[in-house]
This record gives sequence, C-alpha cells and structure tokens, in this order.
Amino acid sequence: MTRAHLAFLVVATASSLALAAEPTTPAALAVSPEAAFMDVARVLQSPRCVNCHPSGDAPMQGDDQRAHAMGITRDTERVGLTCQTCHREGAVGNRDQLGMPPAVKHWSLPAKETPMVFQGRTPSALCAQLKDTAQNGNKDLAHLLAHVTNDDLVLYGWNPGGKRTLPPLTHQLFVARFKQWVDAEAPCPK
Repeated sequence: MTRAHLAFLVVATASSLALAAEPTTPAALAVSPEAAFMDVARVLQSPRCVNCHPSGDAPMQGDDQRAHAMGITRDTERVGLTCQTCHREGAVGNRDQLGMPPAVKHWSLPAKETPMVFQGRTPSALCAQLKDTAQNGNKDLAHLLAHVTNDDLVLYGWNPGGKRTLPPLTHQLFVARFKQWVDAEAPCPK
C-alpha cells in the first residue's frame, strides 16, 4: 500500500465517521450537486466498488486491490467458470472467515461491452460515464438510482463480512447524495 493510498484511507475513514453520524435531512444535504457527486465518486472508487469495476478485464480483491486469485478474468466464463462458481448466492462456510469468498446472488462483473470502469477515472470522467447509456448498460438516471439503492451487489458493499472495510459513506447518505445529484439533472464536476 502506497503512502498516498494510506493517506486517502485515513482521510476517507475520518470523513466516514463524521458523515455516518450526519442525518440525511435537507439541511444535511445542503451541498451543491457537484459536491454531492464528489461524495458519490468517493464511494464508487473505494475498494468495495472498484474491485469489480477495474480498468482491465480482471477483478481485484481485498482492500489492497490485489489481483484476483486463480487468474480470474472476464474471459474465464468462456470455459464455464462464472463468478457464481465461488461467489454463491449463499455464503460458502463462514463469510467472516479469512479467505472465504464474498457471496450474494448474481455476483458478476459488469458486461464486457459496458464494463463501467471506476478505477483510475477522474470524478468528471466517472460522472460522464455514468450518464452515458452506451457505457452504462442502457440505464437512465432513474435506473442508476434504483441500482445503487436496491441491488443486492451494491448493498453487499455495506455488509461485506469479515474485516473488509466499508465505503466512505453510509449507504443511506450515499443514496441521498446520488439522488441529490440525479434530481439536479446530474451535473458533472469540473
């Protein structure tokens, strides 16, 4: 882990603690839509999200975002090994035990045609990608909001088991910030 990554984690953790106590009342949401998106981007670029939204075709694992074990890539499915082979709908053994694969139904990478890369994107580029239906699996903003609000894969990020770290916002505040950004017609930060 680099010093820069460690510093980011320290800042994100401190920010998370402050935001976790923050209510999602209109007064608490009194930030610009661009600032709301910056909070969204911090979540999307945390290990819980980036590990399955990498810049290449191989998922990563762990908070240190190491290469996935067994050389798993998007192409592994061509030989019959889907993500669900190990990441079952129900936990295999004790999911809190070190080394056990996380489990939730429909565990998968985004489609190869629309990989929704979060890793290494600037917040502005991430914002533009999220809004581009050609890059996001043909989802409009309402569908994206529903996805981050209700999808089991997304919800897993806030209940990952083991000693995995959580995203830098509570799920409630993340959804509130995402909704605030969507309601303002999704402006991108400069």
